[in-house]
Amino acid sequence: MSATRLLVLGVVRMRGKAHGYQVRRELLTWKADEWANAQPGSIYHALKQMAKEGLLEQEADGEPGRTAYRLTHDGEIQFQVLLAKMLSQPGESNQDAYGLAAAVTFMTALPRATAISLLQHRLTELDGQHASVVSVLSRGTDWGQPQHLNELFRLWCAEIDATALWARDLVKRLEAGEYVMADDADDHFGCPGQIKVD
Repeated sequence: MSATRLLVLGVVRMRGKAHGYQVRRELLTWKADEWANAQPGSIYHALKQMAKEGLLEQEADGEPGRTAYRLTHDGEIQFQVLLAKMLSQPGESNQDAYGLAAAVTFMTALPRATAISLLQHRLTELDGQHASVVSVLSRGTDWGQPQHLNELFRLWCAEIDATALWARDLVKRLEAGEYVMADDADDHFGCPGQIKVD
């Protein structure tokens, strides 16, 4: 759900004001249902839940039965917190992959140095995960599980290594000035009010 929350907050933030159909359409055009598991039902649920939490404010959209949403101050803080967390902290499940994909989508909403710092934190965490998995593998089968389960740890190690390689490369590209970040220009991807309401 956190990846969907970040994506929904990000789209509402970009549009300035959006109703559920616009948020859903935007995310589906990005194929977020495939790479972040942002399903239509979870998008509408996230909008309603975040409105209850005070992260979004509702207003009439001019059409009967249609509600538009705007980000509140607390919603902006939540967007920034989720973005930083998902970019910097690797998890141990598919939820991490969804969260990382959502964070990469909106990483340009961060100043360049902040994005680099968060990715470097992720790399430190990945190094720790790698060391932990290698430690288990070095013990062979004395940890009380069937020998073939070591293949799971080899798979996890390969996934960690692949993610770390990608993150190191992204840090280098950001350091070289690739992508327009929040502190580079007012028209970076994800900036508030970037897409006007239809």
